[in-house]
Formats: sequence, structure tokens, C-alpha cells
Amino acid sequence: LPPGFAWEATDTHIVLVAVLCSVACALLGNFLVLRRMSLMGDAISHAVLPGLAVAFTLAGSRDSVFMLLGAAAVGLVTALLTEWVRDVGKVDESASMGVVFTILFALGLVIMRRAVHHVDLDPDCVLHGAIETASADLVPLLGLHVPRAALSIGGVLLLNLAVIALLFKELRIAAFDPALATTLGISARLMHYVLMTLVAVTSVACFEAVGSVLVIAMLIVPAATARLLTDRLSLTVVLSAVLAALAAGAGHFGAIVAPHWLGYSGMSTSTAGMVAVASGGLFAAAFVLAPRYGLLSRFVRRAALSLRIAREDHLAALYR
Repeated sequence: LPPGFAWEATDTHIVLVAVLCSVACALLGNFLVLRRMSLMGDAISHAVLPGLAVAFTLAGSRDSVFMLLGAAAVGLVTALLTEWVRDVGKVDESASMGVVFTILFALGLVIMRRAVHHVDLDPDCVLHGAIETASADLVPLLGLHVPRAALSIGGVLLLNLAVIALLFKELRIAAFDPALATTLGISARLMHYVLMTLVAVTSVACFEAVGSVLVIAMLIVPAATARLLTDRLSLTVVLSAVLAALAAGAGHFGAIVAPHWLGYSGMSTSTAGMVAVASGGLFAAAFVLAPRYGLLSRFVRRAALSLRIAREDHLAALYR
């Protein structure tokens, strides 16, 4: 660590919350990537804002139950409206998602600015998070003191693991071939709504800690990175979780040391932002070095193919 910095319990708490957030998001991101609905994660993570604002207005507090209920409701509304706009408006899915999530996000900002000023809610916290304050609210657990955010996010992580474990076959078939899933008696539409609900709940559970920016990054980037490394879905899910955890740890370490490397001694930067940057760095490394889909391996294969073709052409010329 740079001079003036020492690893403390606060850093451990920050990394713990970041790892839980990142892994919870990455698990769901695999199915969003497979369904080519990466933008839907972005849409839902922004569109749940009016659900949060309405929940705050009705409840007058930041109780997690009301937050999750409001998020789940608006997440389903977002999925339904997206399909409705796509079918009725005769536009492609990306355009319908863009229309729905921008309108809902703007509506949420208006409600937050005008109607919930009496509630202890900072809109910037929703966007950027406050993971650095994780140690400010500790609760006892098995003789240890852990951040309260870690308990709520850990519960969501367990929920995601349980649903994926129980419905892995159904989610996989619905992601690869919805028509086949329907033929086999599996409701592809139900799997879609289950996934959208989990994305909404996970986004809200992570909002206060890491903000929507990191939620969007961790929903997609670890899954896309794992997809470059393997074609097996089960292994992709495991790899995405491992990569998300690595990005969380590397991101916090980078938030401490990066300013020192750039000449800003004694300063640190946003952990949430650096986690997203670290995740992007892992994706860039996989994009170049992946054994099958990486740029380097593809260059080597093309070079080997060109050499083989040239050798065969030379032998054919000698034969003639």
C-alpha cells in the first residue's frame, strides 16, 4: 500500500460488500447475455427508480422490504411495457427498452426531487453508491461485526443462487431456444419475468452500497468476460462469479493505490468506480488472450491457416 495507508477492518468491510454485490449481479448477467438482453439490465436498474420513490413516499422510510417490493413491481412493469411497446409499436427490442427505461428513470428523478425531500434519500447515492460508508452501520453475526448492507445483499445473493440452482435447466432452455422451451412445457415468458424480477430486486439491494453505475457494469461485464473463456453455461456461471469477486477486490485496492501512482499522494478514489474499471480490465485481458475467442488466438489460427494454404499451394505447384 502507498505511504500513509494501512489495511483496516473498514477495507475488509468494503471488499465484502463489493464482492457480494458483484457476484449477485454477475450470476443473473449470464442469462441476460445469453438472451441478448444486456440493455434490459441497464433499463431495469434505472427504471426501478420510480418504484423506490413511490415506496419512500408511501412508507416514509427506507425500509428494505418496501424498497424491494417497489423495485420488483416496477421491474415487472418495465418488462411488460417493453414487450408491449415492441409488439404494438412494431419497433425492435432495444428501441422499446430505450423508450421505457428513459421515461421511467426521468419520472423517478422527478418524484425524488419533488415528493420525497422529507425522506433521508440522496439521488446521488442511488447513482454512485456509498460503499465507503459500509462500516458505519455494523450488526453482530456469529461473534463478528459485519456491515448491515452485507446481510441484505448476501440474502439476495442466496436467493439468486437458489433460483438458478432450482431453475437452471428451465432458464438455460428458455435462453437458448424459447420455442423449444414452450414445446417442452416450460413457460419461456414465466422464466423471463422471474429473471426480470430478480434483476430488479438485486439492483435495488445493491443501489445504496454501490450505485446503479456499478450494478449495470457487474450485471454484464463479468458474464461477457466468462463467455469469452468457455462455451459451457455451467462453467460460465462459475467463472463469472469468480471474475466478479476478483474485480471487487482489485477495484478497492486500485482505488487506494491508483491516485498514488498518478501523483496524488495521500488520496483515494471511488471504490465502486474502480471495481467497474477492474472488471473492464479483466474483460480486455480476456478479449485479447482468451484461448478460443481472443484476438491473439484468432491471429495465430489465421496465421497458421495462411501458412498451411501457402504450403499446400507450393506443393501443388511442384507437383504440376
